[in-house]
Amino acid sequence: MRYSELAGKEIICIDEGIRLGVVDQTDLIIDLRTGEVKSMIIPYGSRWFRPKLIVIPWRGINKIGRDLIIVDLTTAEDYAAVMKKIQEVPRWNKPPFFG
Repeated sequence: MRYSELAGKEIICIDEGIRLGVVDQTDLIIDLRTGEVKSMIIPYGSRWFRPKLIVIPWRGINKIGRDLIIVDLTTAEDYAAVMKKIQEVPRWNKPPFFG
């Protein structure tokens, strides 16, 4: 699946039925060696204040539909811990961006 196919889809939490955002507002963590999407970073909360960053691993995405993506928030990971893991990757495997 290409990013252009995901763009514009709404992200919905399966447990609470709340809208978390739109794919256009998210960041993706991609394994550069395999090209696989590892996680999706979703800014959730008010635009006026600093939004909380939710990291949903690929296994936490339950369904990708025509208009929306259903995710399981129980699989969410801590943003700081995920960024620390990325920083610890050997230099030749680091992504071109850092959090």
